[in-house]
Amino acid sequence: MRTDSSPGIRERIELLRVLPYFRPLDEDTLASIAALASRRVFEPNEVIFLEGEPCAGLFIVHSGHVKIYKVSPEGREQILTIIGPRDSFNDVAVFDGGPNPACAQAMEVTELCVIERPAMLRLFDRYPKIAQAVVAVLAARARMLVGMVEDLSLRSVTARLAKLLLDQAAQPEGMPLTHQQMAARLGTVREMVSRALRELEAEGMVRRDGRQIVITDRAALERRAAE
Repeated sequence: MRTDSSPGIRERIELLRVLPYFRPLDEDTLASIAALASRRVFEPNEVIFLEGEPCAGLFIVHSGHVKIYKVSPEGREQILTIIGPRDSFNDVAVFDGGPNPACAQAMEVTELCVIERPAMLRLFDRYPKIAQAVVAVLAARARMLVGMVEDLSLRSVTARLAKLLLDQAAQPEGMPLTHQQMAARLGTVREMVSRALRELEAEGMVRRDGRQIVITDRAALERRAAE
């Protein structure tokens, strides 16, 4: 991991401006917040932080992708979500003061901006609009987790894979996933993902083009994802 506090304030302001927390703030306020942020660069597969460690602060992705995951006592990985450019993570630990609730790892060369937790707390006190935005963001996070529980409990691996492929296709800057990463995201094993993918391919919903998975019948895939 490399730390660099030199990138221009203007670049950081533009990064902050797209986040719900900071969107209501004016230019001068954003410049003040940007001055608090440090830049860190992580190499592919480098661990950013581990579950249970003290919270370092709010992480904002400038470029690259980060996987947020948990590991069972047996070593099995469950990917909770993948964070891409212009999004933030570790929000919960910043707001509740507890340790990191999950692990974070760079999936490729990834540049992050970090605002330390004490600085974030001072911002809450000074700018009530940030606190209001926090409620909306945490509600969205809660909905995502409820949806994940529903998928794991009520949908087959094939239906979950169909939904994941649709979600990936809807993200222009999304990172292609390996079969192992898809398995970790879906709460299953690689062999089950391969079997489900062959099923979708046999039914004409997708086709493989090298390492890419191309959706060929979106309507059918959406119906399968809803099952």
